[in-house]
Amino acid sequence: MKSETTNELSLQQQQQLLKVARESIQYQLRHGHAMPVDADAYDAPLQQQGGSFVTLNKKGALRGCIGTLQPYQPLVNDVAEHARAAAFSDPRFPPLGLDEFANIVISISVLGRPNAISFSDEEDLITQLRPSQDGLIFEEGGARGTFLPSVWESLPEPRQFLQQLKRKAGLPTDYWSDSLKISRYTTQSFSEKV
Repeated sequence: MKSETTNELSLQQQQQLLKVARESIQYQLRHGHAMPVDADAYDAPLQQQGGSFVTLNKKGALRGCIGTLQPYQPLVNDVAEHARAAAFSDPRFPPLGLDEFANIVISISVLGRPNAISFSDEEDLITQLRPSQDGLIFEEGGARGTFLPSVWESLPEPRQFLQQLKRKAGLPTDYWSDSLKISRYTTQSFSEKV
């Protein structure tokens, strides 16, 4: 899906990022440390600062997902770092083993710039949500959570989507406060062919 605030990557650039992600994981498996990535060797859009999430699936089930909401490094470096982290540092899973490497499918979501949503109450917020399009960031004090737009596939109803995002942020599903902040972003998502 095209982001509202970033230029869409070409198919060739998407393939470059998927290749870097797979090579980053393979390099860690073989050498035990991060693969060096020279951003200057890639197309200009991949050299720009960009935020990404890299998701690993194995036989259709989540096997790791790590990313960032705020860009702080060239997109190609961000993808390499998060591919490695999804494989070896996602606290929900043990580090990826060499025997699993051939069976993972890599997906990448390149994030657009988050925009704050103005709302008067929870009902107003729910009516503004755009299923299958919005990624959401939930912030309340020290509690924070995000769902990528792809999460709508498993939580298609806006109220349930918001409730589960609250839970992910460590709050009860019925939590509400006038001080909470919600931002939305879009992504351009692409995957390896299965």
